[in-house]
Amino acid sequence: MGNNIIITNNPLVKEKYDEMFLVEYYDLGFLELLELVRDKIHLGYKLLTHPLSSSVKPNETPYKTIIVSTGEKLDNDSLLIIENGILTAKKLIKDTGLPKWNESILEDFQVVDLSVIEGALNRL
Repeated sequence: MGNNIIITNNPLVKEKYDEMFLVEYYDLGFLELLELVRDKIHLGYKLLTHPLSSSVKPNETPYKTIIVSTGEKLDNDSLLIIENGILTAKKLIKDTGLPKWNESILEDFQVVDLSVIEGALNRL
């Protein structure tokens, strides 16, 4: 995967890929993870996966995994995509709030996020 980095708040993704790829794990919520990725884009990183990929909405799951590549200059397309993702996430969370899921459902969401990122890794 070269200079690519997996950024996640999903412990299952960290557990599975930490030995194979550069994984940055953060104990953050969905929105906070998007904001962290935005900050990295300002440092020259480029999005390789969309921040709102999958049919699971930001107000439905606390987990998100995003793949970025390192770079040296601001990628305006990546910045526009992440900013729009942040705005969408904020709107959805504001409108409906965040549910309090039980441990079993949280584990299911981890598996869904892992599955989405596995599909992306197979295409990179």
